[in-house]
Amino acid sequence: MTYQITGLSPDLAKPFEGASAEELSAMGAVTMIATSKPGFPCRVSLEDAEVGEELILFHYISHDVDSPYRNSNAIFARTGLTTAAQYTDVIPPVFHGRTLGMRGFGSDAMLKTAKLSFPGDADRSIRALFELDEVAYIDVHNAAHGCFVARVERFEP
Repeated sequence: MTYQITGLSPDLAKPFEGASAEELSAMGAVTMIATSKPGFPCRVSLEDAEVGEELILFHYISHDVDSPYRNSNAIFARTGLTTAAQYTDVIPPVFHGRTLGMRGFGSDAMLKTAKLSFPGDADRSIRALFELDEVAYIDVHNAAHGCFVARVERFEP
């Protein structure tokens, strides 16, 4: 079984590029400077920002579905990126060293099962969730803060 983890589209951050603090505020966003690594995970590159690097913190609907499990969170993204990171059967850097909540959803957008994945167990947790035929995709969240990290999908090369 092969899986793929793809960062969010860099187009999500485009409206924030070059915006003033006032313009960002009007869009419900703010500029943040990374003060630690890890600690400021970019959802486009799926890497933590370097200390001193600027990111945008904004609201994102991570599970935009017509079900009770519709979900949204505040997320970080770098501006100026042109492509989303893509990992096939490889765990992205933002998963490393973190306890993750993995939510397995069916094609009906309903939660089928969930699993806590401790540092170093992400690949094994993903594969265990995908052993269940009813799990179509997995939304991964930081367990402590609850914010969306990435979606994992079954992948047929």
